[in-house]
Amino acid sequence: MIDLHSHSTASDGSLSPAELVALAAKSGVTTLALTDHDTLAGIPEAEEAAGKLGVRLIRGVEIEIVFSPGEFHVLGLDLRDIDGEIGEAMTRLARLRRERNGRIIAKLNAAGIDATMEELIAIATGSGEEFTGQIGRPHIASLLVARKAAKDRQDAFDKWLAKGRPFYDAKECLELGQAIQLIHDAGGLAIVAHPRSLFISWGRLSTHFDEWKDLAIDGIEAWHPTAKAGECRRLEKMGRDRGFRITAGSDYHGSLRPERRLGHTAGKIAIGEEWLKEIERPG
Repeated sequence: MIDLHSHSTASDGSLSPAELVALAAKSGVTTLALTDHDTLAGIPEAEEAAGKLGVRLIRGVEIEIVFSPGEFHVLGLDLRDIDGEIGEAMTRLARLRRERNGRIIAKLNAAGIDATMEELIAIATGSGEEFTGQIGRPHIASLLVARKAAKDRQDAFDKWLAKGRPFYDAKECLELGQAIQLIHDAGGLAIVAHPRSLFISWGRLSTHFDEWKDLAIDGIEAWHPTAKAGECRRLEKMGRDRGFRITAGSDYHGSLRPERRLGHTAGKIAIGEEWLKEIERPG
């Protein structure tokens, strides 16, 4: 098996990069893309672990794009250079994310809900020590559950953290063209992640596919566990008709989203090694 979409504690996963690679090796995943949200910080640790365990590590990132009404994410896969402009851009986004977290904490406190950054770090790591990852809304959702302000993380998003909810604060995102350029300049492939998360009609989505082709998007992640298999097949056909590369991933987050299994995608289908051809390139 392979997996072209996964997350570690460098963003909002529950396993460290090394632990994630160890799970891949144990689970029979021979190739793993680490695609943390708006950060490349976990890649060195993951590469070191992969070298020891015989797992092929694909350098990746998942970048959020300015969009409404849904969420628009682009995967950067098989990045060759993570120290150039893309690294600088991700460092800037990490700083802006920290500032956003501070604003959300202030909103919680103003509503009478005790919350501190130290508590969020403890939720993210289990210890609060030596934290180098990112705090995001999933961690804030867990805190709201702990404060009995929500019955579970999904309820926390639905009541408090989703767009239009009381504690929502817009995150600084990149424009699509900027993200594509950063990924290409880093030697990577720009893949639209889980297109159904845009929450638009199939007709409008088809129009976007044509626009993405003109913008030099390389492919789409047609196979994702939040979509039904029939939807994935429809997305794959739409992509192949336009000459896109088609990828599949689990979007694994560990215990934060336990229904997702590493190496598996929509319909609990194992992602076979034949999918590697979708990211193959000369050199």
